[in-house]
Amino acid sequence: MANPRPLDRGGLLNLLVVYVAWGSTYLGIRLAVSGDGSFPPFTMAMMRVFAASAVLLLWARLRGERVLPRGREWVLLGGSGLLLWVGGNGLVTWAEMRASSGLAALLVAAMPLWGESITLILDRKAPTLSLVASILLGFAGVGVLSWPVLRQGNHADIAAVIGLLLAPLFWGIGSIWFQRRRTDMSVRSVSGWQHLLGGFGLAAVALGRHEPLPQPDGGAWLAWGYLVVVGSVIAFTSYVTTLQKLPYRVVMTYAYVNPVIAVFLGWLVLREAVTAWTLAGAVLVVAGVVGVFRNRG
Repeated sequence: MANPRPLDRGGLLNLLVVYVAWGSTYLGIRLAVSGDGSFPPFTMAMMRVFAASAVLLLWARLRGERVLPRGREWVLLGGSGLLLWVGGNGLVTWAEMRASSGLAALLVAAMPLWGESITLILDRKAPTLSLVASILLGFAGVGVLSWPVLRQGNHADIAAVIGLLLAPLFWGIGSIWFQRRRTDMSVRSVSGWQHLLGGFGLAAVALGRHEPLPQPDGGAWLAWGYLVVVGSVIAFTSYVTTLQKLPYRVVMTYAYVNPVIAVFLGWLVLREAVTAWTLAGAVLVVAGVVGVFRNRG
């Protein structure tokens, strides 16, 4: 049997950046949009991605890289940008007005389960029984994590959980679409346009919701700056790089590293509760995600 091709080292280094940086951004989002002196959620996300897009596109321009998309690249970058930033990150940002950063990270950790299900459908490939069992195990963990909120019956909290369930679905669709329709544009140009075009979608949602003008305090501004520099410019560029250099299923391993970091930081900084439901749900979600990777075709 031939040895499998080794994974790209540069891709793995970028994946490590995604592990650490995105694990911390859940705390950054929570600090930016919750409590007094915070940003409106979609306005904050819009400002974040517009700032990041300016940095990324200017960076690409200064390096002499092709910046302007051509033909169908507009559809790819616009469509994937909207799915990733409005449907994915936008919903997470909105939900974290009420949901803890740890819960948000754990529910978003189910994204590989969505991604694997989408891939199976697109490839018209019958899953193995062990793969089906892993997916069901992971979604059982999602149910355990969601149950305490659903049981309380608070409509706003339930809406936040629903948003956190839909966000990884949108993110998975956008990621798979981008990976299957590659472009020869640089990572900086691709990431910059996805930020920019996704930002227009976030602006439309903010206007549609009649969000007020932001009046953030110093802490919220610091959190916003961290999200721009670390969460967008550095981590998202690394994420796009991993999609180009590594198999999709390897890239998706960040989904069970990020929540561990996020839960720890939420407990350490904000004293967010870590209950038996949290631990049980986390174990099931991570076990399901690990099972998906072990049983992939």
